Amino acid sequence: MHQNNKNTLLAISLSVVILIGWTWLYEKPRIEKKELAKQQKIQETKKAEITTQSSAQPKIQETILATKSREESLAESKNLRLKIASDSLHGSISLKGARFDDLTLAKYFETQEKKKEVTLFAPAESKERYFADFGWISSNRGLELPNPDTIWKSDSEKLTPENPVTLSWRNKQNVAFFIKLTLDENYMFSVTQSIKNNSKDEITVASYGRINRALSDIGQSNYILHEGMIGVFEGILKELSYKKMLKEKKFEFQDSGENGSWLGVTDKYWLSALIPDKKVSYSAKFSENVSNKRTFFDSEFVGQEYKIAAGEELDFNHHLFAGAKKVKLLDQYAKDFELKLFDRAVDFGWFYFLTKPFFFIIDFLNKFLGNFGLAILAMTVLVKLALFPMANKSYAAIAKIKKLQPKIEALRERHKGDKLAIHREMMDLYKKEKVNPASGCLPVLIQIPVFFALYKVLFVTLDMRHAPFYGWIHDLSAPDPMSIFNLFGFLPFEVSGFFAIGIWPILMGITMVIQQKLSPATSDPTQAMILKWMPFVLTFVLAAFPAGLVIYWTWSNALSILQQWVITKKVAK
Repeated sequence: MHQNNKNTLLAISLSVVILIGWTWLYEKPRIEKKELAKQQKIQETKKAEITTQSSAQPKIQETILATKSREESLAESKNLRLKIASDSLHGSISLKGARFDDLTLAKYFETQEKKKEVTLFAPAESKERYFADFGWISSNRGLELPNPDTIWKSDSEKLTPENPVTLSWRNKQNVAFFIKLTLDENYMFSVTQSIKNNSKDEITVASYGRINRALSDIGQSNYILHEGMIGVFEGILKELSYKKMLKEKKFEFQDSGENGSWLGVTDKYWLSALIPDKKVSYSAKFSENVSNKRTFFDSEFVGQEYKIAAGEELDFNHHLFAGAKKVKLLDQYAKDFELKLFDRAVDFGWFYFLTKPFFFIIDFLNKFLGNFGLAILAMTVLVKLALFPMANKSYAAIAKIKKLQPKIEALRERHKGDKLAIHREMMDLYKKEKVNPASGCLPVLIQIPVFFALYKVLFVTLDMRHAPFYGWIHDLSAPDPMSIFNLFGFLPFEVSGFFAIGIWPILMGITMVIQQKLSPATSDPTQAMILKWMPFVLTFVLAAFPAGLVIYWTWSNALSILQQWVITKKVAK
């Protein structure tokens, strides 16, 4: 930091921009390229071991219409459905094709009014098409296999945590197929595929699983949060956004099946993931295709083929996760099923070593204080206390330089136009007054990853969704509903979009202005203009962000102002 320490705020903002840009434009592509090279090497090694046949392709080449509403599709197939009921999940499984195509999350709702549960899966024929299924393929072209039109027989009418269900179907060659389904109290299905070869001939079969989704509006890429295809293959996390899938169309992977691998589709708060049988080596694929002017995304695995002699049986034990991304629950599943990086379904980002511990602290504070907003405020205080020594050093340096401002301006006037002389005399002045200008900058830069990690936690955490604060903030995950342009609700019209500037964003802007006033002035006209307008620009930009993030930012600024004011007064004395 040079003589004008008011540039601290500018340095922080620009550093964050550089950090994000460097991460997304250089570091992430570099690591992905490195991982891709590693993955290709693994694929070459495993190629001889995994014998997935060309017949794997026709299984997804079905007619894709997806023109009806979810409700219409469910009503038409109501007589061919196995009901799902638990404290966490509601819905049904289609007996036509044995598809998980009707799931809602019983503990989460679309709005705070809690009238409609969050919808996860929808039938293949609907506009909201989103389903998971498991099946068989074979290189034996004469072998009749279940397909999307197969009608399965169920030994029960309802699947619950207490009541497992078995689906069965027999082909013309007397080969019997079974799917045993169990459900735990949360979001994990166990799917055991069994084949009993009652024919006189040896047969060859492989197992597959897939998640298929139609999206009519992909929207803009979110550089803060990953949404799209996700999976772990040979211990490597792969994240491919919908935008990247539209560009590249297909990504293929190989896995030995012994590495705790999984794959699926992730949203901000929800996840659907396939967990293949650990004894099966398999190929996996993320793909995108267009049918009837609609875009479909597919996450699938196809296992190696096995020979089943006449009279013998074969089982595949797969799992399906379909539910909310609760960190502790994901951790428990990762432990129980020996899954690698399953908690990374929650996008903790590059500062994982900070963000996940921060989550657990906020989660504890939330339970202790009984309000997620208060947990945010308390967590901010804890972070400030942890960084207190560094911040003190930074603010002390700023205060000392501000005190020297008249002398600095005088020597600038005396050596106007001679930058070398100005710099030389400023260094002499700093040395005489025992001021280290760099001491004010380094601690601030060190704090950037900490605050960015905390910001990340607040952005991705499920706990903030629909969590109320006090006053007019009824949902911390939504923007501040007030607007200065209708006098905060007193005028009889609503304001949306760019002009929806709420009370908390305005308070945040005010704290930024105060921070500027406490810092030394800058003589650089360009920097002065940027600093002058930055609070107003950020007020408009952050007004569209979740209220919980704005409250955190405002409270953090307020604590910094208090700390800086106390230190400035101390230095002045």
